[in-house]
Amino acid sequence: MGILSGLKGLFSGGDTAPEQQKEDAQEYKGFEIVPAPIKEGSQFRVAAIISKGEGEDRKEHNFIRSDLIPGRDECIEITVRKTKLFIDQLGDNLFH
Repeated sequence: MGILSGLKGLFSGGDTAPEQQKEDAQEYKGFEIVPAPIKEGSQFRVAAIISKGEGEDRKEHNFIRSDLIPGRDECIEITVRKTKLFIDQLGDNLFH
């Protein structure tokens, strides 16, 4: 795969889009954290969905970091730790 086709896959959502599996939600300070590590080759990228609220008032933030972790379980642990820190730092401002 060439560089251009790889970039095209990232932006088009085509067959080359990374594989992402969601885990069970965790509650933290009124926020819901759903770890969703992205498989990239033999590693996993730190990623999650952070949400708050119900119905029409529900807000979501896609949390994706550059960290690549060799093990899926370790990636989930690091993702939860980083999302909690992110929530502690920004609170509701993470949705702006």
